Amino acid sequence: MISLGCPKNQVDGEMLLQKLNKSGFEIVSSIEAADVMIINTCGFIDAAKQEAIDTILEIAEYKKAGLISAVVVTGCLAERYQDEILAEMPEVDAVVGIGANNDIVKICQKALCGVTTSLFPNKCYLPLNDERLVSTPAHWAYLKLSDGCDNKCSYCAIPAIRGEYRERSFESILDEASQLVVNGVKEIILIAQDTTKYGIKLYGEYRLPALLKELCKLEKLEWIRLFYCYPDKVTDELIDVIANEDKVCSYIDIPLQHCNSDILKAMNRSGSYDELKALINKMRSRIPDLSLRTTFMVGFPGETYEQFEELCRFVKEIKFDKMGCFEYSAEEGTPAAELVNQIDADVKSKRSEILMDIQYSVTEKVNENRIGKVYRAVIDEITDGGYIGRSYLDSPEIDSGIIINCKNNLNVGDYCNVKITDYNGYDLIGEIL
Repeated sequence: MISLGCPKNQVDGEMLLQKLNKSGFEIVSSIEAADVMIINTCGFIDAAKQEAIDTILEIAEYKKAGLISAVVVTGCLAERYQDEILAEMPEVDAVVGIGANNDIVKICQKALCGVTTSLFPNKCYLPLNDERLVSTPAHWAYLKLSDGCDNKCSYCAIPAIRGEYRERSFESILDEASQLVVNGVKEIILIAQDTTKYGIKLYGEYRLPALLKELCKLEKLEWIRLFYCYPDKVTDELIDVIANEDKVCSYIDIPLQHCNSDILKAMNRSGSYDELKALINKMRSRIPDLSLRTTFMVGFPGETYEQFEELCRFVKEIKFDKMGCFEYSAEEGTPAAELVNQIDADVKSKRSEILMDIQYSVTEKVNENRIGKVYRAVIDEITDGGYIGRSYLDSPEIDSGIIINCKNNLNVGDYCNVKITDYNGYDLIGEIL
């Protein structure tokens, strides 16, 4: 399997792999060793769709060459463009909607027999949880709280692709977390389309703080990390839990998308420059040494240069620890795609470049201020000269790390104290104490 896109899609892929594994399929680590190749696609924005299409075409060449027997396409792109994939990519043997994930064994068996399958039951049949063949390193794993979304941001196709917001029970999440820890996982990363919304559907109240407290009771669990927190749902209770529970990393991924109130309103999101600044100042004042990651969108329809300059000022003033930026993509079926004042592609690209240059300068200053500090770090990788590690400041796969140029007989997944001695761009450099 090649799984593309977000961690939520990756967790879905892990459930698919376990179903195949339990049915007698052998999961292999190279394309050449496979009979069936599954491409678990993302279809969120143009760049993700192009990556998925390029991957399908690349794998199709392996089938043409006789190196594999069948190609199965799952995930968000399949859910969204099933007819186009079947019509334009004859090498694909099965295109499977997310609601058909439970049928993956039967689908792969048919594909091996040369039977073309297109299966798209209701999205509500997508399993929220099941046994997984965890694909991340042994010491950390994602844990999905919910799927779908009801927030209806005007630019976003996720509600149309993934369906309405659905939650897992409190007990099922704790059970899975317990099993992950038993299997050696030391860091759990909580994910959903909107993690901070957890609890409102099943229990009528936000229950993320209560969930964090229960997860903290798991022995041998070292870190709990939060992704995809919406600013309007970051409550005082949640802030207090992050501040007071040692196992909850002082790290929040909080995609803001913009700071201009008119742009945010057009996005069907709340907030303004001053309101978001006040929230961040409150979080930083109550959570010591908070590491903040955010994402911004540039080139939303109608974004003026003055509004973009406001965003630039915001990034310079707030000084986020981590920041990502992506260019607005007009997704069919979304309200924003119907707006008349679309921004030229070259302008969007330039604005993205400018914003990321600003963030790079911010990151250099942030990293410079970390020289001399000591952090508890986990070893993610052993290199020829030492290790690559991470402190609570950094999430695996998406953030930078700590380059440690020494050998101390440590293993991947071990924790140690590291003193920061220097930095190189986004990466910190340290020594083990």
